[in-house]
Amino acid sequence: MSAEKTLVLWDIDHTLITTGSLSRDIYADAFQTATGQVLRQVANMAGRTERAIATDTLRMHHIEVSDQLLATFGLALAETFPTYEAAIKEHGRVLDGAREALAALAGRTDVVQSVLTGNIEPVAIGKLKAFELDHFVDFEVGAYGMDHEERPELVRPAQERATRKYGQPFTSANTVLIGDTPNDILAGHVGGARVVAVATGTYDAATLREAGADAVLHDLADTPAVVRSILDE
Repeated sequence: MSAEKTLVLWDIDHTLITTGSLSRDIYADAFQTATGQVLRQVANMAGRTERAIATDTLRMHHIEVSDQLLATFGLALAETFPTYEAAIKEHGRVLDGAREALAALAGRTDVVQSVLTGNIEPVAIGKLKAFELDHFVDFEVGAYGMDHEERPELVRPAQERATRKYGQPFTSANTVLIGDTPNDILAGHVGGARVVAVATGTYDAATLREAGADAVLHDLADTPAVVRSILDE
């Protein structure tokens, strides 16, 4: 009988990688494609889903939001992203220790590793593929930014997808979310996952502790410590 697995869900931006200012550039191009308007401002992106960001950004431009328009915008993002792949490789980077942490967990038989991200699925895959991180995770059981507007609502779809694929239940008892914002912490606690926060984004360790993270790391540089924190060893 195989050992019970832990579902490990990674945030991407500012947790595993950074793309600098390119996210806004990609967004601006996709926005103009989808709406015919020039992007003047963009809603807060930190720890939020693409559906929420797009909805708020469209309203900022006095554009009526509909499911069809959101779908069109998502398609525009997916089609725009490949034109920035070379720039992402040049100006972006993998954060310290991220590759090693992913590799360490990918080598374990008691871990299912995927993503819980505000990005839409093609962009999530593209970002990790740009830095050759894609082979460490199972994208089929991840949750993405168009699955729901609220980030906590992404946890259950990931658990359900993993349960169907791996044949065991995934609940709050064996699901771990790793992210860099208070929204990631909220997503885990409301959605049903233990949360390991990393202070690699705009929030420091003290803020992440105050937000209620189960464990806080300054970064991912110490691979054994990262694995111990994630698996609560």
